[in-house]
Amino acid sequence: MDLSTLKTEERNPLTDNIDKVSTLEMLRIINREDQKVATAVEKELPNIAEAVDVIAQQLHEGGRLIYIGCGTSGRLGILDSVECPPTYSTDPGQVIGLIAGGYDAIFKAVEGAEDNWKLGEQDLKKLELTDKDVVVGLAASGRTPYVLGGMAYAKSIGAKVVGVSCCPGSEIAESADIAITPTPGPEVVTGSTRMKSGTAQKLVCNMLSTGAMIRLGKVYGNLMVDVKPSNKKLIQRCKHIVCEATGVPTSEAEAVLEQCDYRPKVAIVMILCKCSEEEAVRRLEAADGRIAMAIEHTR
Repeated sequence: MDLSTLKTEERNPLTDNIDKVSTLEMLRIINREDQKVATAVEKELPNIAEAVDVIAQQLHEGGRLIYIGCGTSGRLGILDSVECPPTYSTDPGQVIGLIAGGYDAIFKAVEGAEDNWKLGEQDLKKLELTDKDVVVGLAASGRTPYVLGGMAYAKSIGAKVVGVSCCPGSEIAESADIAITPTPGPEVVTGSTRMKSGTAQKLVCNMLSTGAMIRLGKVYGNLMVDVKPSNKKLIQRCKHIVCEATGVPTSEAEAVLEQCDYRPKVAIVMILCKCSEEEAVRRLEAADGRIAMAIEHTR
């Protein structure tokens, strides 16, 4: 393994005195480097768009989005996956995050797990991976055996495979059906890929899941209309979203939400179409869950 060939392991000449400057200047240096991340991701938008369309299509057909990674990359995939159910009312098994070493590795490094090619395959087999699923391999270096093993298995059974790395021409990029390779340059602290590379991967994951959910009709305008009211904050958010979408006062939004078991999409269609819960559900089912289509012939 020659780390000197990896973009993520290069020494950054712009930060080589970071240990000698004031705290404020140190943070300015970090901030300047962080600003390069969004630009790096921007260059990959065509590839991200292609991946979003594939993910949305596979989810629509009953498939799953499965992130697989190690360390920081694995944790980012898990973070994205666990936020989908409360945000978009997805089934907990629809978006999944796998990390080398399993549950314990979320909180503490599991030595050697990322170097085990076969383990990536085994973890996907445990999920009973099918050709309807999309596997997103996450690895800043683009060479992690656990991720490569998982990607290889996914391809062997016909699943769609996306590779997200920060090193152009990496094994992960070469192994993927769709390669997403934001390259924000050397890290502020050499080797700490949880920083710029981690941020780049987080931005990509945000786009992949959010873009797919928008394509699946879980957003109306820019409102998160499939939010799950699982706590007090989210209950209030449901009311606010219904008010924003329909222009009705909070009292009316609350009354309609109570009628339809706090399903914002149903409540919005009920109000805009002046119809019953049953009619709103029928309209949404006919429109594949998209509010704009469900109310099309009303306005």
